[in-house]
Amino acid sequence: MQKISLFILLVCMFGIGVDFTLAGQELTLYCGRSKPLVQPLIESFIQQTGIKVKLKDAKTAQLVLMLQAEGQHSPADLFWAQDAGALGTMANAGRFEKLPDWVAQRVPKRLRNPDGYWIATSGRARVLAFSPQRTVGQPWPSSVFDLVKPAYRGRVGWAPANASFQSFVTAMRRSAGHQATRQWLEAMRRNGTSSYPKNRAIIEAIAAGQIDYGLPNHYYLMRFKVEDPQFPVDQAAFDPGDVGNLINVAGIGVLATTKNRPAALLFVEFLLCEQAQRYFSNQTFEYPVTDLVDQSAIAPELQLDDLEDLPGTLELLREVGLI
Repeated sequence: MQKISLFILLVCMFGIGVDFTLAGQELTLYCGRSKPLVQPLIESFIQQTGIKVKLKDAKTAQLVLMLQAEGQHSPADLFWAQDAGALGTMANAGRFEKLPDWVAQRVPKRLRNPDGYWIATSGRARVLAFSPQRTVGQPWPSSVFDLVKPAYRGRVGWAPANASFQSFVTAMRRSAGHQATRQWLEAMRRNGTSSYPKNRAIIEAIAAGQIDYGLPNHYYLMRFKVEDPQFPVDQAAFDPGDVGNLINVAGIGVLATTKNRPAALLFVEFLLCEQAQRYFSNQTFEYPVTDLVDQSAIAPELQLDDLEDLPGTLELLREVGLI
């Protein structure tokens, strides 16, 4: 294990390829993240280690179903998921092997499985995006639950079919209860909340004056701001501890059935090294998980494994007519 850590240390510090006995091996990576997003990192790992990576990319939920169907015969060595709920499902089913402490302890406790079966690779926060021009001088909602008030009628947008929104609803079910979540969803519908297909469309709708507030992930607006620093949308958090400030993560686990454990662990630790974490921060505008103290301070107190009940959330969203 010391050789593996030293190898990754060299790669992270100097970005160089090293002749190592694992070169030439092949990993099978099931990945629920966008292929254009992760491909540069995968290619960098291949170049620096000589380890091949066979990528199977699909929606995270689809890959969970595939892994469940394949069972002990799955060819996957690693599962890189878009959200913590999917990782919790796999961990609770006994499909991951426990990661060594020298890997797991690279990230804060709240950003990994409490028993070490998966770890976060990058983080994202739920925020309230808003028009600074059309909301100036108006009371600020202290909680996401405030958005059902008459003052916000017809002024808010969300994306019910989006996986991040669904994880947020799962978090609300865990923290406030199933019935309170149902009541909030129904009240938001009655209050004229507009539905959009994805987070980016919410930001565009605010800029276009269709709505004044929206519930996206934090990094979408940052991408617009890079292209246009004067883009007419801002974003902020609710009061500390509010479920509207949910911090979710993309993360990875090593399949218990892998036959390539040392190479799989190399890939996991590679995603935590400075090069990869800087990529997430600078290129995708996600939060680096090796330094997520400021954002964690405003997040609700939730164990990310508790976000696994996506089926229950989907059923609820269908019942209230949102999907």
